[in-house]
Amino acid sequence: MKTIKKQIKIIALLGVLFSTVSCSDDFLNPVPTAAVSGANYYNTEEQVFSGIINMYDGIQGVNDTRSDTNHGIQMEFYVTEMRSDNTRTKSGEGEASDFDFFRVQPENGLVADHYRSFYNVIFRANKVLENLDVVSAANKNKYEAEARFIRAYTYFNMVRLYGDIPLVDKVLTPEDLEIQFTRVPTNQIYDFIIEDFKFAVEHLENGGSKNRASKAGAQGLLAKVYLTTKEYIKAQLLLEDVMESGYILEPNYSDVFYKEDNNEVIFSIGFIQGITQDSQNFSAEFLNGVGRTVGVNYVTNDAKAALDLLGGDRTSVSYRNDLVQITQNQVAKYLPNGEDGGADGKTFDGIDPRLAGNDWIVLRYSDILLMHVEAILAGGTETSSGAAITSFQKVRNRAGLPTPVTEITLQELLDERRVELAFENHRLFDLIRLGKAQEVLSAFSAATGGSFSSTDLLLPIPQNEIGLSNGVLTQNPGYN
Repeated sequence: MKTIKKQIKIIALLGVLFSTVSCSDDFLNPVPTAAVSGANYYNTEEQVFSGIINMYDGIQGVNDTRSDTNHGIQMEFYVTEMRSDNTRTKSGEGEASDFDFFRVQPENGLVADHYRSFYNVIFRANKVLENLDVVSAANKNKYEAEARFIRAYTYFNMVRLYGDIPLVDKVLTPEDLEIQFTRVPTNQIYDFIIEDFKFAVEHLENGGSKNRASKAGAQGLLAKVYLTTKEYIKAQLLLEDVMESGYILEPNYSDVFYKEDNNEVIFSIGFIQGITQDSQNFSAEFLNGVGRTVGVNYVTNDAKAALDLLGGDRTSVSYRNDLVQITQNQVAKYLPNGEDGGADGKTFDGIDPRLAGNDWIVLRYSDILLMHVEAILAGGTETSSGAAITSFQKVRNRAGLPTPVTEITLQELLDERRVELAFENHRLFDLIRLGKAQEVLSAFSAATGGSFSSTDLLLPIPQNEIGLSNGVLTQNPGYN
């Protein structure tokens, strides 16, 4: 774990040298800002390996507020959790609040930031794939698998958020820049993702850093793709293979988030405390009084009620009373470096909470178990399958809820996923995948003064990209 984090820290400088995005139309083919460039750098296997680490640095993102920087995963809670019924902004004002009330417009800067940042990660993966000829036969398939894993993971997030999107499978040249603006149908994007993940499953192994791609990580994410495309048997087989791979539920739910490199985590994005290039700000932004703008998020009353009723031992780890605004509640899963901020919630022991080192967990074993239930449910409304009940019961037992389950309904599965994976950027995707988004978000929006409609299930394509495309890039329905 620490080794890969140190490698990312070292390669971060390299990322600045040849992968910095200087303006919006450069994010798929960045202009070098120093003598070292992508065009003349990848001449040895060691240099290609540095490009692999640079991919992870891209997902990690840079912990700043600049509009021309890749922020990677650090911005994703805006476009996922804050578009669900789990969290909301503190003030109800500004660009972030557009997610609360389902009134996001194509000019939203947070959407543009996410779109730009994730396509930059795709560029970094394609750059590795373009230069595999200098890699030894012993490592070539592994390096290719790792790059295709990252590309598939990135496209999977993008296609679920934006629908039809440009499919860029190589480093662009001036002759094919139109690819940057040509939207490809969603089903073709999923076919591409599946092929990338399948290659990763075949050529990756388990047992390395949790901050790097692995066979189990590829299997688990591919299974989630198959659940999304309704290929349930394929998903079930992959999940059952992961379930035989040695991962377990951590006995203490809190240790999942504060004991890095634990036995439940399958794939995570690594961060190092105290360094702008390698720390993260989402820990502080989930809290009141400690973020750059004194924090962004509050837990919704709806999510609080679900956790109070169904969370068991997970509830106190997932949210806490806001010590600054005592009538509100804040996310507690990502307390900076595990520190609670003292009696006032703002006093940390010698650390800047805005430069936190908590890893972001992308995939963990409890998600595998609950997806296993979903695969067996296979689009139905209930199941009494013994295999599904065993997986479901394991998650509930760890939460201190050992009452035997004899049947699992679709709603019970959705509820269990909500409280088990609360504030981990799963809720919106779960609602959509399980066919409940229209019902749940319509009711939530009506209760909170929003204006949800079915077109809000997709984000707008950023207006600046449409402008740059000279009319080639089209907008999603429902946006001006």
